[in-house]
Amino acid sequence: MQLQEIIFFLTTYKYFFLFPVTVIEGPIITVIAGFLISLGILNPFVAYIVVVVGDVVGDIIYYAIGYYGREKFIKRWGRFIGVTVERAESLEQHFEKHSGKTLFVGKLSHAVGAVVILAAGMAKMPFWKFVWYTTLPSLPKSLVLLFIGFYFGQAYVTINSYLNYTTVIMTAAAILFIVIYFVVKKISKNYEEKHIN
Repeated sequence: MQLQEIIFFLTTYKYFFLFPVTVIEGPIITVIAGFLISLGILNPFVAYIVVVVGDVVGDIIYYAIGYYGREKFIKRWGRFIGVTVERAESLEQHFEKHSGKTLFVGKLSHAVGAVVILAAGMAKMPFWKFVWYTTLPSLPKSLVLLFIGFYFGQAYVTINSYLNYTTVIMTAAAILFIVIYFVVKKISKNYEEKHIN
């Protein structure tokens, strides 16, 4: 789905669209929600609650897949999300000793988040303990992403009279994507080197 389409659906259906799309692809959608908050389209408090709940629900789905599907799911679909059986089993062993800390750090690092959450399910981490440790990092993470989108939105409003609407959105989205990509890649690499290998 293109950026313009996402913004159109968020503008039209608001929270009814924001929730399911956050479950599927949380971080970038949260940034876009922050952008729409800056334009007065979304309520900041409602949007914050929706993106946090959507993020946690998405994590619960991954947890359930790891809990019930284990190797079967990973062998068939793991390559699409960067997960191998060996990587998941290695993390699972580490996870059994440091479950809370590993889940917390993994949640803050989007690139390895799916692997960590699958490992939580594979390691049979108690459900409510899992929900607690996945909700805690979701609160500040969602808030930061909303602020990023919000301030990009404010910048757009300021220069709107000088630049084309589509150009501003695409430029801001491209810059933001590049920044997030390299930051997450660096954090993920450091985390894997210290805790997985």
